Amino acid sequence: MFTASAELYDAIYSFKDYAAEAAQIAGLASAIHPGARTVLDVACGTGEHARLLAQDHGFEVDGLDLDEGLLRVARAKHPSGRFFQADMSDFALAKRYDLVLCLFSSIAYLVTLERTRRALACFRRHLRRNGVVLVEPWFAPGGLEDGRVARVTGTHKGRTVERISRNEIDGRISRLWFDYRIDSPEGIRQVSEVHELGLFTTDEMAAAFEEAGFRAEFDAVGPTGRGLWVARPAA
Repeated sequence: MFTASAELYDAIYSFKDYAAEAAQIAGLASAIHPGARTVLDVACGTGEHARLLAQDHGFEVDGLDLDEGLLRVARAKHPSGRFFQADMSDFALAKRYDLVLCLFSSIAYLVTLERTRRALACFRRHLRRNGVVLVEPWFAPGGLEDGRVARVTGTHKGRTVERISRNEIDGRISRLWFDYRIDSPEGIRQVSEVHELGLFTTDEMAAAFEEAGFRAEFDAVGPTGRGLWVARPAA
């Protein structure tokens, strides 16, 4: 998914206020699960949430991602954490956690509800007693404008990246066409990639959580305005 952009990820998303998001997650965790210390950040990307939750809020944070390029960055940022390369819908770790996170709409990269249910079941199996799962969803059907073009520019470690994105809606799939222009000390280059994310209704996501054995509540705002699912194992 980020084959072309793993090394550029932090520049592309330099507009994100990771510190504020980590503080919000830490505050929520303190309110709903006092004493929680261990965290698994699923689809952790370059580990910025993991680093900040550990550094600023005292959590013990491990991460999991499908992309080895992103994991290399995460390991360098947060060397005290353990980072695993795996598919979020099919993984088995020896450790169980107080909190399992899946942020920044990463759950939608599973594309189908069946794979989403499998991922949620995996999350549940990796929870300690009284553990909590926090999932930030993608947009519901109708929430994205077909054909919309957007441009963002970011800078990180001497690289300036301009990304032009175009939305394409294909039934229940949102296809994001990304074109990058990278200006670095090595010169200027251009790369492209396509991302596919599933579009699920709130009711469909609620049913997926229930089928995976959770009691789930939905906060319509969440860390970035896309909402947040807060789920506990059902009795």
